[in-house]
Amino acid sequence: MYLRPDDGDAFRQAVRVVRQRADVPVAFGGQVSEGSLHLSELVGVRTAALKNLQVRAEAGLGGQVMTSRRPGKVSDYRSALTISHDYDVPVLAEGICSVAAAPVTVRGCVRGVIYGAARGVVPLGDRMIDTMVDATRRLAGELAVRDEVDRRLQLLDAVDADRTALRDSVAIEEVRELHAEFRAIAQGLDDTALRDRLHRACERLAHLSDSKDVGDPPALSPRELDVLSQIALGCSNAETARRLSLQPETVKAYLRSAMRKLDVHTRHEAVVAARRRGALP
Repeated sequence: MYLRPDDGDAFRQAVRVVRQRADVPVAFGGQVSEGSLHLSELVGVRTAALKNLQVRAEAGLGGQVMTSRRPGKVSDYRSALTISHDYDVPVLAEGICSVAAAPVTVRGCVRGVIYGAARGVVPLGDRMIDTMVDATRRLAGELAVRDEVDRRLQLLDAVDADRTALRDSVAIEEVRELHAEFRAIAQGLDDTALRDRLHRACERLAHLSDSKDVGDPPALSPRELDVLSQIALGCSNAETARRLSLQPETVKAYLRSAMRKLDVHTRHEAVVAARRRGALP
């Protein structure tokens, strides 16, 4: 079992960096989960008004930044016409007037937002925005490294659970990445012959596994296998959706269906069960 460091610690450090380097009295931010931004890290605040606030996509400055994936700012929050005012009560309770926000974007996905703010009307120049963007890029880089470490460790766990650890780990990873790539390519093809050829190649790759249960494998649909092949590489639902050009909710539905057919309760167990039955390499 490999425990990932708390991402909240990384966000907390980024908030502190923004407050110090951008020379603003207030800095805050948090992570995005299921389409909402959770403000969990706050420095320089005087009230608890912003603590644990949930910011929806497109709502307020933060929601706008989440949607556009670009930094944003308002010099006078109360009178700003470029944003919605869904969160006037907590923002004005803290006395915030000038505020800027920058997204934390990892592989095209917004994972969080960091804010810098002042209680009076102050100029928000390029230097401040550049400082915030630098901090969020550094944070995004750290999260990307953590994601990659998680992906490789999860792959290692799956290999170990599937009792194929005696095989070359590099070869295993290459086979599984190739399998996932083939399935992703095949699901978007209009050429039936080429799609069938790729699916046959996927079956050959899947049968390279040394350990399989006796009996008929579960009737997993092609899309369920597409999703499981990406999950097997350690991809999140959002990453899987992006790779397969699906909606995240659709990915969740396919994953739930596969788990039900495999009679398991977690995504990791689904991958292991599919491998043991020869559906995945």
